[in-house]
Amino acid sequence: MKFLFDDESFSFETLRAAGFANDGGSDLGEILATARNIGESDEDAWLREWKNTAQRVHAIGSRALEAGHRVSAREALLRASNYYRTAEFYRRDDPANDPEVKLLSTLSRETFAQAATLMDTPVEAVRIPYQDTSLPGYLFLVDDSGTPRPTVIFTSGFDSTLEEVYFVVAAAALRRGYNVLAYDGPGQGAALREQALVFRPDWEAVVTPVVDYALTRPEIAPDRIALMGYSLGGYLTARAAAHEHRLAALVLDDGLYSYHDANTRIMPPFLREWVETGRDDLANPVAGLLMMSSTQARWALRNGVWTFGATSVADYIRRTTDYTLDGVAHLIDCPTLILDAENDQFFHGQPQRVAAALTCPYTLITLPEAEGAGEHCHMGAMSRFQQTTFDWLDTTLSAH
Repeated sequence: MKFLFDDESFSFETLRAAGFANDGGSDLGEILATARNIGESDEDAWLREWKNTAQRVHAIGSRALEAGHRVSAREALLRASNYYRTAEFYRRDDPANDPEVKLLSTLSRETFAQAATLMDTPVEAVRIPYQDTSLPGYLFLVDDSGTPRPTVIFTSGFDSTLEEVYFVVAAAALRRGYNVLAYDGPGQGAALREQALVFRPDWEAVVTPVVDYALTRPEIAPDRIALMGYSLGGYLTARAAAHEHRLAALVLDDGLYSYHDANTRIMPPFLREWVETGRDDLANPVAGLLMMSSTQARWALRNGVWTFGATSVADYIRRTTDYTLDGVAHLIDCPTLILDAENDQFFHGQPQRVAAALTCPYTLITLPEAEGAGEHCHMGAMSRFQQTTFDWLDTTLSAH
């Protein structure tokens, strides 16, 4: 599905930003006005134009706040947060040391934090104990009554951030009477950018402390906790659920059995062989050529090196080997919803592999391109994704 760009990656990321309009993450006019000034595959223009839009909308929010217009301020600050995130997306030459990455990601977090103080329902910034440090999170509450409610613990993916969770699922959850506990885990958001924590395959080491924290909160019903994973989070949460058995339900958006296979399936066979046999002297230069010709490959491989703590593209691909449900999928024991996107080429066949490996009750739903929901994680069709997910959760948790 092309959206404003022929470049597949630019099209998808613009659709992603625009799709968050449902819950105040963007305005279509702002999307169109920004995109028209960006040339195909021009990453410098992408950063410049989205940053300009973010700064302009941020200023609108600041002026509204100063004037006492609470709702207008909140709405503008939410959009600015999404636009700052979008601006930073392709800046991946040396993101760990790039002042522009630090500036834009900080502004995305700060504008969201400001907006959160202006919301009509309680939002609490939290720190979740993890090993010898803590993970940043938000607890979105239906109200301030203290009533225990069903709660979604949300895990982001390969490139998403804690703040994005509000547009993906939290706002929709609150309307339906669900709390949401969201966090940045290793390799994600502020945990990566501020704490230099990188991805790890044994995600139960992350989710179990999050569940421990959730059970300290009286607002969270301990017998109605649903774990939800988004994009790469579809693997991470499934892996965690194989070892964490205090969950009432699991939602995989979308199902991902082997992250390594998803990567190597789209590689030329000779390149895959060089990576697997450690011929980095051959593999890395060829990968570099592929990156020059494809925005998507360039972004994904550079982002992978950073978020996985790898030393090169070949090293990153090898590190994905352990990201598989081999030998653990059968340990998942809670009802599971596996989502599939009809047009998702990267996750192609992965949801079906997850379903085939499960021994717990599961539901596999493919959302089609004809409904506008066929892109990865159903970008551009947030309402359809949210309806499908929460209708299933309503039924599943009511029977729990």
